[in-house]
Amino acid sequence: MRKTARYAALAATGLLALSSLTGCADDAATASSGSGSKGDGKGEQVKIMVGGLDKVIYLPAMLTQRLGYFDAEGLDVELLSEPAGVQAETALVSGQVQGAVGFYDHTLDLQVKGKAVESVVQFSHAPGEVEVVSTKAGGDISSPKDFKGKKLGVTGLGSSTDFLTKYLAVKNGVKVSEFTPVAVGAGPTFIAALQQGAIDGGMTTDPTVATILDKKAGEILLDMRTPEGSQKALGGPYPSSSLYMQTDWVNGHKATVQRLVNAFVKTLKWMSTHSASEIADKMPADYSQGDKVLYADAIDSTLPMFTKDGVMPANGPETVEKVLKAFNPNIQNADVDLSKTYTTEFVEKAAG
Repeated sequence: MRKTARYAALAATGLLALSSLTGCADDAATASSGSGSKGDGKGEQVKIMVGGLDKVIYLPAMLTQRLGYFDAEGLDVELLSEPAGVQAETALVSGQVQGAVGFYDHTLDLQVKGKAVESVVQFSHAPGEVEVVSTKAGGDISSPKDFKGKKLGVTGLGSSTDFLTKYLAVKNGVKVSEFTPVAVGAGPTFIAALQQGAIDGGMTTDPTVATILDKKAGEILLDMRTPEGSQKALGGPYPSSSLYMQTDWVNGHKATVQRLVNAFVKTLKWMSTHSASEIADKMPADYSQGDKVLYADAIDSTLPMFTKDGVMPANGPETVEKVLKAFNPNIQNADVDLSKTYTTEFVEKAAG
């Protein structure tokens, strides 16, 4: 079976995330825009690793391709997928890809590790994450104060869901050492862990959240899919999904980065003027897993997290730094230069 056919089959059966979790990093799902602005197949090639292509929080990546905006900018973009943002980060710093679609907080984490990485377009001003509790454990967990002694699912250790879970625990008086984070990915693997009691709860995104509620496998404890939810849980706007790249590469390829940002900003504007159903109709058929209504509902629940212009929200970087400093000793003891973790140069030109 050709690799592309195998990816399609895995995605359709919900086993794609599972295959990646078992270490098949070279078998990441791929999708390519495949042509330049003239349709000659010779657009400038760029590889972008996404921390879960079918996650609604990262929807602008695939949607930009489906709308033809990469092609219109003369780019041949290959989108690859891993189940967790931390794996997208690894692919970026190792030079496997030129860009990563993942959470902005990785730029701070990497800076204190000596890596210069910056967000070039900010998709969101809220995490888009939801803390869910299994139906079985619902009576035992009524707030993050009850995390002590619990097994909590995250996409991967060192991922943004891991970061946010630790912050919620520490903020509510539970030490990081007093609960157990469990790497369970997203989608079918997360849901199975919840149903089988491998985790008591966990942090995930749509469409996984919508499926959990539909299956009555769990209930929502904290909802951070809106700016209001982010403010309540984290104390401010929390810029999450973004396109981030190594600073040296950005500085050496400004024309290419500008075209990438142009394409993404067009998508964010398009999203702000179209319904969840219209957005769902543009996405690959297998993303809905056979239930288009549920998938559209999942998009609708998550839409408030997205920016309309790709601009970093005011005070967003400061909120992220506060969250990370609450539990991350590396960042607690470091002076983070936030100005080097993002740039608005390209989104400003895209707007102009």
